[in-house]
Amino acid sequence: MSRTLMIQGTTSDAGKSTVVAALCRWLSRRGVSVAPFKPQNMALNSAVTEDGGEIGRSTALQALACGLAPHSDMNPVLLKPQSDRGAQVILRGRVHGNMDALDYHAFKVEARHSVMAAWESLSNRFDVIVAEGAGSPAEINLRAGDIANMGFAEAIDCPVLLVGDIDRGGVFAQLVGTLELLSDSERARTQGFIVNRFRGDIALLEPGLDWLAERTGKPVLGTLPYLQGLLLDAEDSVGLSGRMMGEPALRVVVPALPRISNHNDFDPLRLHPRVELSFIGPNQAIPAADLIILPGSKSTRADLEWLRAQGWETAIRCHLRYGGKLLGICGGFQMLGRSVHDPEGLEGEPGSTPGLGLLDLETYMVAGKQLCNVQGVLNPEGVAVSGYEIHNGMSEGAALGTPLVMLDGRVDGAVSADGQVMGTYLHGLFDRPEACHALLARCGLDDADAAVDYQAHRRHELDRLADTLDAHLDMAKVCRLLGISG
Repeated sequence: MSRTLMIQGTTSDAGKSTVVAALCRWLSRRGVSVAPFKPQNMALNSAVTEDGGEIGRSTALQALACGLAPHSDMNPVLLKPQSDRGAQVILRGRVHGNMDALDYHAFKVEARHSVMAAWESLSNRFDVIVAEGAGSPAEINLRAGDIANMGFAEAIDCPVLLVGDIDRGGVFAQLVGTLELLSDSERARTQGFIVNRFRGDIALLEPGLDWLAERTGKPVLGTLPYLQGLLLDAEDSVGLSGRMMGEPALRVVVPALPRISNHNDFDPLRLHPRVELSFIGPNQAIPAADLIILPGSKSTRADLEWLRAQGWETAIRCHLRYGGKLLGICGGFQMLGRSVHDPEGLEGEPGSTPGLGLLDLETYMVAGKQLCNVQGVLNPEGVAVSGYEIHNGMSEGAALGTPLVMLDGRVDGAVSADGQVMGTYLHGLFDRPEACHALLARCGLDDADAAVDYQAHRRHELDRLADTLDAHLDMAKVCRLLGISG
C-alpha cells in the first residue's frame, strides 16, 4: 500500500487544493509515483475522467500536476448542489442519485465504502497519495460519520498537515482553534502547520510562529507567500472580474447564475490581455458589453427563471438589438432555445420552462449523463477545439443545422442566421489559443498573438507552485512524513 499524507484546512478556501497541487507537482518532478485524492468534494466545477466518470475540477488539476489523466478513484464522492438543501451525489464518477442534506448525512456510512475502495485502488497503483480534506475538520455538526477530513485520516491512519490562510486575518486563532476542537487522536496525527498567502516581512511574523509552535507543540513547516496573479482551476469560487492589462479591446460579461457550473471555461478570457471579463451578480445591471456568455448550470430551468427575475432577459435582448454577441455554453446553450423540458424532474420539479427563444431548438432532460472528452473543429473556421461534455439534456431542432463546432465527426451547438447568437455543449471552448482567437474575432477582436495557451499556462503555474514549496516549505520534513527520501 502507498504512503498517504493528508492536507486539511482551517476553513474553505484556506489553500488546501493549491498546496496539494504543489506537493503533487514537487513529488512528480522528482520521479515519485504520486496521485491526488479527495474523499469528498462539493463543487459545481467538474472534469471528465479517463474512465468516463466525473470528479471535481481541482482534483483533475492535481492529476495534471502528477502527469496523470484524471480518474474517478481520485474523488470518489462528488456532491453537486442543485438547491440550498439538496445535491446530486456522484459515487466513483457515476450518478448515484439526488439527496437532501439530511438524507446524505445518513448515507455517509455507505459512501464510506466507496471512499475506502477508491483509496485502496489508488494505493495499489501509486507509491504516494496526497489527500485533500474538505472545508474544515472542526465542523462539529458534521463530525459524525465524517469521510471528508479526520474521519478518513483516522480510518487509514495517515499524518495530517493543517493549512491556515493569513491573508483573511486571524490565522493564529484559525490554527489554534481548529486544533482545540479535535479529539486527542486527531490532534496527535496533526503533524504541523502551513501558513498560506503571507504578504510582508517574515521577520514581523516570526514571533507569532514561535508562539504557535510553543503553544501547540506543533511545528510550522513553512509560510507560503501570496502569489500575485495566480490563476488555476477553482472548485467553486467566482471572482467578480478578470485580470486585464492595459485598455480593454473587448468587454465580456458572464451572469453569475446561482448554480453556475464549470466557470473555469472562462479562465482563458481572464488571462487575455485585451479582454475585460466581468461576472455580474444578483441585483446588478448587465453593463454594456461586446459579448455576453450564459454559462453552464446545474439547474437550468431554475437558473433561467432566476435570470428572468433579475431583469436580465430584457438586458440580453437590448444587447442583441445593439449588435452585441451572445454565447451559451451547456446549460446556457439550453436556455437559448424555445423550451427546456424536464418531465422526470432530474434537476428539480418536473415540468417545462420557456427558453429565451433565440435559437430554434428544444431541450429535453433525460436520464443518463453525457460524459466524454472530445475534440474537433470550430465551424466554419476549421481551427481545432477540445474539451469535454458533461450534461443530461439533449437538444433538437432546426438550429442544429448550423452547428458551432464539429466534435468527433458529429455536429454540436448552433449559430443563428445573423451570427449574433451561438451555443454549444462543449466545455473548454476557449482553451486552445487558435479557437479563442477565432471566437473573439467574431466579436470584433482581431489580435492573433494575444490569446493565451491555457494548457501551457496551467503547467507553468503548477511549476511555479512547486518552486514556491521548494523555497518556503520544509520539504525534508514532508518527505519524512511520507517515509521517502528527500
